[in-house]
Amino acid sequence: VQLVESGGGLVQAGGSLRLSCAASGSFIRIDVMSWYRQAPGKQRELVAACTRGGSTNYADSVKVRFTISRDNAKNTVYLQMNSLKPEDTAVYYCNANALRYTRTQPESFDYWGQGTQVTVSS
Repeated sequence: VQLVESGGGLVQAGGSLRLSCAASGSFIRIDVMSWYRQAPGKQRELVAACTRGGSTNYADSVKVRFTISRDNAKNTVYLQMNSLKPEDTAVYYCNANALRYTRTQPESFDYWGQGTQVTVSS
C-alpha cells in the first residue's frame, strides 16, 4: 500500500492550506485514515483521524481550525487547515489502516506516507 501526500508549503500566519493523501495498492479496504505531524525536536503527534464511516477526532490544539475529511471511493483523505499558526509548522504524515488478505485471513496493517512540510511564518 502506498500513500502519496500533497499540499504542503509555506504560508503566513492566519492563512490556509489543504493537504491530500491518496492510498493505492492491494487492499480490501482502508479503515481509519489519519494525519500526524512532527516538529523539529518533538515527538510525532496525532492531528486528526477519520473512520471509514466518517467519525472524526482532533487534537485539542487544532480543533475548530482544522477539518479532516475523506473520499472512500478515491481512498483519499484531506486535511483542511485554516487560521494557521507558527506552532503548526511541522512535517505532516498521512497514516492509513488497511485491511489486506494474508495467507490465512484478512489482517490490518498500518502504512505511512513520506511526509509533507508545512511551514507557517509569523
